[in-house]
Amino acid sequence: MSTVVRARIVKIGNSQGIRIPKTLIEQGKLGEEVELELEEGQIVIRPVRPVRHLWEASFRTMCERGDDELLDGDDASATAWDAADWEW
Repeated sequence: MSTVVRARIVKIGNSQGIRIPKTLIEQGKLGEEVELELEEGQIVIRPVRPVRHLWEASFRTMCERGDDELLDGDDASATAWDAADWEW
């Protein structure tokens, strides 16, 4: 069941804003920063996620499927410099 509340738009300096009730902040798991997106005439507010959010789980799934191999093979980046000058 969703929670619906009304809020007034108030002037904040040269901008305008709304106060988000604590219950909505908690239910939406919103932190200090949020993303705002205009979607079909509605403003959607969502928590900011790290850039690489869920990458680790995706990589694990790829590994389990055997889909984590280099696409261009082992030789793709090998150069004369790699063969002569590179040391491990």
